[in-house]
Amino acid sequence: MQNILPRYLRYATLLGLLVAMAVPAAAASWWNSQWTERARITVDAAASGINAGSQIVAADGSIPVLVRLHSGNFKFDKAKPDGSDIRFVLSDGSPLKFHIEKYDSLLGEAFAWVAVPNIKPSSETELYVYYGNATATAAFDGKGTYDSNTVLVYHFSEHGTAARDVTQWSNVAQNAGAAADGSLIGSGLRLDGHTPLRLPASQSLSWRAGQPVTWSLWVKQTQPAANVVLFSRKENGGGLVIGVDNSVPYVELINAGVPQRAAASANIATGWHHLAVVATGTAITLFVDGEARASLAGAIPALTGPGVLGVDADAQATGFTGEIDELEISNVARSASFVKLLAIGQGPDNGKLMHFGGTEEDAGWSSGYFAVILKSVTIDGWVVIGILMIMAAISWIVMVEKGTYIGKVDKANRHFTKAFGEVASDLTIMDTEGEEAVTGLSGKVTAADRFMQKNSSLYRVYHIGVQELRHRFTGDKVRILSAQSIAAIRAALDGGLAREAQRLNRQMVLLTIAIAGGPFLGLLGTVIGVMVTFASIAASGEVNVNAIAPGIAAALAATVAGLFVAIPALFAYNYLLSRIRNITTDMQVFVDEFTTKMAEFYSESAEV
Repeated sequence: MQNILPRYLRYATLLGLLVAMAVPAAAASWWNSQWTERARITVDAAASGINAGSQIVAADGSIPVLVRLHSGNFKFDKAKPDGSDIRFVLSDGSPLKFHIEKYDSLLGEAFAWVAVPNIKPSSETELYVYYGNATATAAFDGKGTYDSNTVLVYHFSEHGTAARDVTQWSNVAQNAGAAADGSLIGSGLRLDGHTPLRLPASQSLSWRAGQPVTWSLWVKQTQPAANVVLFSRKENGGGLVIGVDNSVPYVELINAGVPQRAAASANIATGWHHLAVVATGTAITLFVDGEARASLAGAIPALTGPGVLGVDADAQATGFTGEIDELEISNVARSASFVKLLAIGQGPDNGKLMHFGGTEEDAGWSSGYFAVILKSVTIDGWVVIGILMIMAAISWIVMVEKGTYIGKVDKANRHFTKAFGEVASDLTIMDTEGEEAVTGLSGKVTAADRFMQKNSSLYRVYHIGVQELRHRFTGDKVRILSAQSIAAIRAALDGGLAREAQRLNRQMVLLTIAIAGGPFLGLLGTVIGVMVTFASIAASGEVNVNAIAPGIAAALAATVAGLFVAIPALFAYNYLLSRIRNITTDMQVFVDEFTTKMAEFYSESAEV
């Protein structure tokens, strides 16, 4: 591997592996670091939620869903007092359009309408609510929350003024009504059976003959009576009437002065109920609490005049007495799943559609599940983790030092091997007497190579052999070695080889300790943590998953720390060991080569 990859690339690869093991897997990435808090929201259209079995909206459409924030799922003390720092973001980081109907930080209550795109039947959609940014300004977009087919939405949050239309069509009511605080969704409207709420006769609210229409409203009747009119729109012998007859909802279609009525197979005598009427152009269906309860064949006649809430348009029937909330009118026939989502998502069963996950603080290491685990680690767990971190630091230092040293030795050996291969007659020519003997090669290498030769293990073995030769070649004696002398010099060379091998393997034992001891020490911390967790549960007498899970998760952190020590050390140990074996093999080959050249250059046969 060292011959293929440059040294810096090998180190970078090793460092990358260490970092990859050190950094925990992130959950959903943080949308914006300026926001310090968030909570996960799951819109559940699957069987576990509202079980929407058919298409809800078009693939490129969106549907406004009601998000109820309270002190149980939202930290009002972390958000701005007016909620202007609130943002809703999909799990992929796409910001969503929304507006807030009511925000009360003192009561810990808020109602937000969020346009969630592409809610598919039998699936879940995940989004986040972000808050906690003191510098953020309001980004409410009521008009962008609804599509262009939605031509009127009244939240009835006004007091003393006419109901305001939050859609882009601005169909403001023609008169103010009596506000009802503490209604189904914030404030509602109280109807007394006599005072109507008149809708404007605008172009966007005009219905042509056969116009597809969806009408939706929450109602709470307080005085049931016969033939009560809730909504009425009549004109030129035609009309549409929606009402309640002795607590039974009905829809009445009038064409050419001839009424046609369909009563629902449901009773709304008590509590809040959702009513919706969907006209497709050929049939009209009445929905009660999201379920189709009545239908009749026919189409809506052309109607361009104002509609009336609470009384009959021509005062022919009894007006509605009770409360209403959240009126929506669309110039399109919504699907049954759409109506079901409105009924469940806006009503008391909102929990079937929407689930809140835990709140998270900040981005990075201190947020999410990782922070929860660290906060739950006990003192004994921290002691074990601390010891493991010391072991990790030591092993990393050994890795770097050994890697650097072995790299220098390997490079210096290659220089020496090339120079030694040029020696033809005098084995001592690459060495000199005195201290400089180990720092240079007597002119056989350049000054730039001396640093490398200083680190060569082959040169140090060679220097031992040269010293042995010089002890035997004193004065003007003929340079001849006996077989016994060659054997003695070979023994000295083998001794030098063994010492160089020991130097190469020095401190490698620390890596083996990290490999073998790290996991066991981590396991010890985990066992102690589990024992402490169960002991505390036994002492408190409370057994539930919320009490057990953090302690168990924190106990497992010790095992993770042990693996964090052992795994990098294991990879590094095997890599370094393979390089040490290669260098040791090179030294063994060199000893054989040096011995052979001694026999060749300094034997009696060589002198002849």
